[in-house]
Amino acid sequence: MPNANEVSPSALSQVQRRAVSELLRVSPVADELARRFQDAGFGLALVGGSVRDALLGRLGNDLDFTTDARPEDVLKIVRPWADAVWEVGIAFGTVGVQKDARAGDTVQRFQIEVTTYRSEAYDRTSRKPEVSYGDSIEEDLVRRDFTVNAMAVALPQKEFIDPHGGLEDLSARVLRTPSTPEESFSDDPLRMLRAARFAAQLDFEVAPEVVAAMKAMSGRIEIVSAERVRDELNKLVLSAYPRKGLALLVDTGLADRVLPELPALRLESDEHHRHKDVYEHSLTVLEQAIDLEEDGPDLVLRLAALLHDIGKPRTRRFEKDGRVSFHHHEMVGAKMTKKRLTALKYSNDLVKDISRLVELHLRFHGYGTGEWTDSAVRRYVRDAGPLLSRLHKLTRSDCTTRNKRKAAALSSAYDGLEERIAQLQEQEELDAIRPDLDGNQIMEILSVGPGPVIGRAYSFLLELRLENGPMEHDAAVAALKEWWAAEN
Repeated sequence: MPNANEVSPSALSQVQRRAVSELLRVSPVADELARRFQDAGFGLALVGGSVRDALLGRLGNDLDFTTDARPEDVLKIVRPWADAVWEVGIAFGTVGVQKDARAGDTVQRFQIEVTTYRSEAYDRTSRKPEVSYGDSIEEDLVRRDFTVNAMAVALPQKEFIDPHGGLEDLSARVLRTPSTPEESFSDDPLRMLRAARFAAQLDFEVAPEVVAAMKAMSGRIEIVSAERVRDELNKLVLSAYPRKGLALLVDTGLADRVLPELPALRLESDEHHRHKDVYEHSLTVLEQAIDLEEDGPDLVLRLAALLHDIGKPRTRRFEKDGRVSFHHHEMVGAKMTKKRLTALKYSNDLVKDISRLVELHLRFHGYGTGEWTDSAVRRYVRDAGPLLSRLHKLTRSDCTTRNKRKAAALSSAYDGLEERIAQLQEQEELDAIRPDLDGNQIMEILSVGPGPVIGRAYSFLLELRLENGPMEHDAAVAALKEWWAAEN
């Protein structure tokens, strides 16, 4: 295990070693589960992404199995054995299992999915796949999305099953479909997005006939629910090579259907080439933002980087002097970002954060290159709030000029801003800038009850705090009384 006629001996020996090493690690839990199915008269096989990842030497603790047992039989088999069982996917033939088991020298937690042999297909008007169960593993494998995901290892005997040349394609780092691409994508149009996602995750090429089918059938993606599209986009954007997947979506026309703001960035250059290629710039900003990540992939930062300039096409103006302007594109882009992400069913908090970063991405440049005043620093930090660290990364990433002197000057200027923030941070509580008097104190001092005047007074004191920094209590009271006298 494994074997393939078309793979070179050296490549085969490498994947054999990787696969054996990975499978030995998970063998105790996999074999134990397989014997339970065998004793009940059913077969069990490790399948799909788990086999692919074992061959690539990157198998984790999320394991996918397939079986001829129907879901109700799977439940009977796993319930006495598992630490926890989930039935949320049972309508699609999938039972989820959690099991703590020894792997090597340690006890590890395994997340397991057991799915009954099945075939899925969409009708032309449905957003949900219709599930029917199959009777053989070969029937199950042919319905899978790509050949590299259509391999299995029958357990506990460790028999390698590869009827569609998945091992050969894995060695060649290419994505093909087990059946014709047209048949596969007709069964589940989301597979077109999955092609782009796997290309981005694995750094694989997509076979020409698959790309051709994606172009011809891109309109079919519109029957897929927004939630499923969103989840695939997330996996693509969070991958190791997102540019590769995003470019494939744009080139095949799929992006026009699911994220039309991205291909719209391919503005026609004016005859004097006075502005950047906004599409390429945005992909470069995304890659530069990824380079600045500190704690793993950051979906908010990556989507903000990708979408930060989507307001440019709507705001582009050719000025009389030949220049090209994009006035207020950050404000327009923030509204467009909110609308698109909402349509894709992102959470309210995520929509709010990404839209805010798009709105703020030019704020640094609005202050010019001179010395930052304390007031300007306070306002910058206040406006960014908890997004400040991400705004730092986004602003730095947004410099894609090839002019080394200009790039160095911008980097130095931002270094200066971060130093100013750190200096003020030591003196003031910049993370929680608020007026020196709270609402209750304002009502007591002005001898008024709750109402709009308290909000106006609060805003006045906040502006005073931003402009001048912290005030002594008596000075704040005097300023409030002076404001109140002027109001009346």
